[in-house]
Amino acid sequence: MRAIVMREFGGPEVLELEDIPDPEPGPGQTLLDVRLAGVNYADVHVRGNTYLAPVELPYVPGNEVVGTTPDGRRVVALTQGGGYAQKAAVHRRLQWEVPDEITDEQAVPLALQGNSAYHLLFTVAHVTKGQSVVIPAAAGGVGSLAVQLAHRAGARVIALAGTAEKRRLALDLGAAAAVDSSDEDGLTERILDAAGGPVDAALEMTGGRTLLQTLDAVGPRGRLVVYGFAGGHLADIPVHTLLQRSVTVSGFWLPHLYTDRTLPLAASMRQLFDAVGNGSLKIVTGGTYPLADAAKVHHVLNSRTGMGKFSLDTAT
Repeated sequence: MRAIVMREFGGPEVLELEDIPDPEPGPGQTLLDVRLAGVNYADVHVRGNTYLAPVELPYVPGNEVVGTTPDGRRVVALTQGGGYAQKAAVHRRLQWEVPDEITDEQAVPLALQGNSAYHLLFTVAHVTKGQSVVIPAAAGGVGSLAVQLAHRAGARVIALAGTAEKRRLALDLGAAAAVDSSDEDGLTERILDAAGGPVDAALEMTGGRTLLQTLDAVGPRGRLVVYGFAGGHLADIPVHTLLQRSVTVSGFWLPHLYTDRTLPLAASMRQLFDAVGNGSLKIVTGGTYPLADAAKVHHVLNSRTGMGKFSLDTAT
């Protein structure tokens, strides 16, 4: 089969198209014929050897796919690597049949980015109707879905985005206000002005000063959920600030739900499918590229110029 293989860590140029053997399914796994492979910012961390879990080289990146099972079912699935390929071994608990009215392009972001947005907002941040919530990278894959999900739940969304075009998209998706996040200086004040005061909850995925500036905009008994450090810099959370305002800070990494037998992913997938099917959740697509162009897509992710979901077509 054709696959994108990393034989060293580094820039997008380490992503090379190769012919390699088909994967061997393990216990409880199914071998899918992959149609589309989702590209996520987590893949950038994998490529740069800064991912939360270490990977061994050579490695095929990619953690979400749409494909077909041996018995002909069309499914969207979560993988633990191996997604940028024509075939992928997927556990039966991490694949969900795609309703007929949903296209492959609509389905591919739901497993990883859709579930991440859903559980960040409702399982960890406990966002409810009438509350205010800050959502970063609001024109990106996770952010564009989180803006819509929070808006549908009746929350007041303060979207962060680095360009005017991205801020307009966030407003179109339901954000009450959109704040320029391109300059860390004064970010707290811009959030407070947009929200009319401290916010109830905030999501954060940049790290460094942006994390601290976002934390300073969270009000008493508020919640901050950290799910990445795309800026490349971690930050120490000041305990004094947490005590002073009774703020709760949580970390979130979706793979910790993969083995949860209370079926939180099955429940969230049903809601995501329903929302896409009835038109209340829009998939913002950044484009579908040939599998061989994986490096090109990673260049776009690095530049922060893209919007929405990027996918790789394994047939081209």
